[in-house]
Formats: sequence, C-alpha cells, structure tokens
Amino acid sequence: MNAQIRPPARRPGPLKRLIRPLIKPDVFDFWASRLHRTWTWERPLARLVAREAASADAVTLLFKPNRHWAGHRAGQHVNLGIEIDGVRLTRSYSLTAPPRADGLLPITVKAIEGGKVSRHLCHDARMGDIVDLGQAFGEMTLPASPRGAFLLLAAGSGITPLMALVRDLAGQGMPADTTLLYWVRRRGEACFVDELRALAAAHPCFRFRLLLTREAAHAADEAEGRIDDVLLGTHVGDLSARQVMACGPGGFVETARSLLAPRVATFQAEAFTAPPVLVVDEGEVDIRLQRSGRTLRVPRGESLLVALEQQGLKPPSGCRMGICNTCACGKSSGSTRHLPSGELLHEPTQALKLCIHSAATDLELDL
Repeated sequence: MNAQIRPPARRPGPLKRLIRPLIKPDVFDFWASRLHRTWTWERPLARLVAREAASADAVTLLFKPNRHWAGHRAGQHVNLGIEIDGVRLTRSYSLTAPPRADGLLPITVKAIEGGKVSRHLCHDARMGDIVDLGQAFGEMTLPASPRGAFLLLAAGSGITPLMALVRDLAGQGMPADTTLLYWVRRRGEACFVDELRALAAAHPCFRFRLLLTREAAHAADEAEGRIDDVLLGTHVGDLSARQVMACGPGGFVETARSLLAPRVATFQAEAFTAPPVLVVDEGEVDIRLQRSGRTLRVPRGESLLVALEQQGLKPPSGCRMGICNTCACGKSSGSTRHLPSGELLHEPTQALKLCIHSAATDLELDL
C-alpha cells in the first residue's frame, strides 16, 4: 500500500510565531470572520462556489479552501463539518480530482435516504456556504511514477476516489494500462459516464465498462451482472500483473478481495460501509469514561460510536467507516469486537476506532 504523502504544511511567518502565545485562536476567528468569512488563525475552512448535477441523485460541489488547507493527492478524502438545525455534523467525502490549477476542491455527493448531511448538501446547500475542512487523508493513491497495469473496481459511490485516480492518470497521458469496471444498479445513477467514455476514446490503454445490476445493457461499453470470476475473465483477462484498487460497499469490497487478492500483483481497497458480519453478542456491558468519570450501560454488538451517541454523548467523528481516525481513542481495559471482520480483540491497552468496534466486555475508554 502506498504511504500517505501530504504537501508540507505552510510554516507560520516570524510575526505569527512571535504573537502566537498572545492569541486565542477562537477569539481571533470570531473577529476575523466579521471581515472575511473564511479568515481564521489556523483552522481550514472552505466556501461553496459552484455546483452541478452529477447523476439522477448526486451533485458535484466545488469548494474554495482558505490558506490553511495543506493540499491532497488523488484518491484521498476530506472531512466536511456543516451545521444543520443548530447541530454541527461531520462526514467524510472523497475528492474527485487531483489538485486543480484553480485550487478548488470537488466532491460528488449522492443523496442517501435518511442521510441528513448528504441530503442537505444535495438539496439545500447554497452558494457561499462555509464548511469546516479537515486535512486530506487516505492511502489509496497512485505511485509517483505509475507503471504497469491497473484494475480499478468501483461500486456506487465508490467511483469518487477512483475518478480522481483516472483523472490523475489522464493528466499524465495515461502512462499505465488501466481498466475501470463501474457497477451501478441503473445507468441513471452513474456519475462521470460521458467523461469516462471520452477518456476511453482518447486513450487506447484505458478501458471502461459500466456494469448494471438492475437494468439491461444497451451501449457497447455496458454489461450486466455482479462481480464474479466469469465477469472478470470477460472484461479483464489476465489478472496476474494487475495492481487492483477497489472501492464500494463493504460486501462488494470483501467479494473483490476474496476473488482477487491471492491472484494479483497488489490489492488495495476502501469500503464506505462495513461488510455484513453476523455478531452474535447479546446483553449489555458497562463502559467507564476515564476523563468524565461516567459509567454507561451499552449493548454488545453495536458500534461504540452509535452506542455513545445514543447516550447523549458527541464524540468526534468523521467518516464513520474506519478510515479517517477522527473517532480514535484509547482503551485501557476490556475486550472489543472489530465489526468489519468479527475478530475479538483482547489487548488490554490499545487505540481503537469507535465507529468500527463494539464492546464485548466491560471497557474503560479515554473519553
């Protein structure tokens, strides 16, 4: 897996270093925002400057970051913090392009049924809205000099980081043989199709297939069916030299991993939902929060993040799928279950991610 590389953070100038001990950042931010809404002492913010339809149920939003944004690489994600009905909510979204000449940050958001943030961004966000902006994270990125043969597998919203990788490769003249297989239920849900077809026409070493699971295929670059050995053999051929990158729901990613990981050169994947795992734990356990001294009774088998939120707590969180580390905290005693794999973890002192771990026994957490 590629190591995550970020551009170096902008170092403060000598005057800022001199007066830093005298400044309270939150006070500075309050008064600076009266002059310009994205001026802060050190906190990254971004302003919504454009939007366009991406599919029947998705939009692409362009944000202009302030000077505290440290940059990103194609394939990485960012946490957006937004206030809805007086509550600050944070969600993780993939950036859908490599760094642009205009400095704008594109994200493509699908309106999810019951998704408060996604539906707000798709339907209610207005030009000029300001969002909190986390620094970029994620390790599924291209090597500095892409070579060889890539196989990109996307399902649903999993196309967003892979689209950034395709655009990055196209900007370099498509230096590596690349195949993108993109699964959607219906073609109206697919994003970037016109651009992907244009890239396939312009670059002989880039091949694109749209895979439909609930509609019949019509175009020459469309096919039907879910991921399996037959489909991969039909649309990819020899797999042995492929560098595979997959993104989609947890079940899709785990299927791709089981089919491909032992047979390809490299396999990297990110899932935006946990794969289905049968967790048979029953009953309740006690969680002691060391900082506050509180003890809470929570159910086994439920993510710690959800369990704590149901008790009225608001731990920091971002992607809610185990990638961004925003909800990571220390555990000093007790056993947990890793929900994506079902594995029981008994190490008495360890860091864990609240969103993808549940309590198997009584716990003590650094909260």
